[in-house]
Amino acid sequence: MFSNTRDIFRIETNHIAPSRGKILISEPFLCDYMFGRSVILLVDHTLDGSMGLILNKPLPVSLNDIMEDIDLPEKVPLYQGGPISTDTLFYLHTLKGIPCSLQISRGIYLNGDFNDVKKYIAQGGDIKGNLRFFLGYSGWGYKQLKQEIKEDTWMVGKASVSTLMDEPGSTRLWQQTLGSLGSKYRMWSHFPQIPTLN
Repeated sequence: MFSNTRDIFRIETNHIAPSRGKILISEPFLCDYMFGRSVILLVDHTLDGSMGLILNKPLPVSLNDIMEDIDLPEKVPLYQGGPISTDTLFYLHTLKGIPCSLQISRGIYLNGDFNDVKKYIAQGGDIKGNLRFFLGYSGWGYKQLKQEIKEDTWMVGKASVSTLMDEPGSTRLWQQTLGSLGSKYRMWSHFPQIPTLN
């Protein structure tokens, strides 16, 4: 139990070290347009800095709108991966054997030979659950992310392959992943983003 009722409402990071394959979950009162209520998959974390993709910020355009040379059987969602290189396409996938792809965690890969991805799609491979597409990425200097975690901006967690490859609404994934950290965090997941609006 909590030693003091006020501890329940005190936002404090869970002090887990970030690493490739882990997720960053924003604290409930962060009002930044890009990062508020966001869940970010860390695709790299080294002494040179960190790179991630926001998982739960859908864009108003689809992959079909920007990739006219691919015959897509259905509308494929496109997500805002972050504020950097917003004209660059990134993709997460579960496809083993795609040349030049980077393994992020067990069963999850980043990018790779796009011709092989297009071939997979052309042969009728399932996109849902196996491929997710993003424009742009999020980046931090090594000390920058460390400082933001110290300032309680982010909690660090883990997510399953199915969670990472799901296509959620912007709030559901944030509530789900924050709540999975424990009872205090589940309570936080229901806090209004702007307390005065409650």
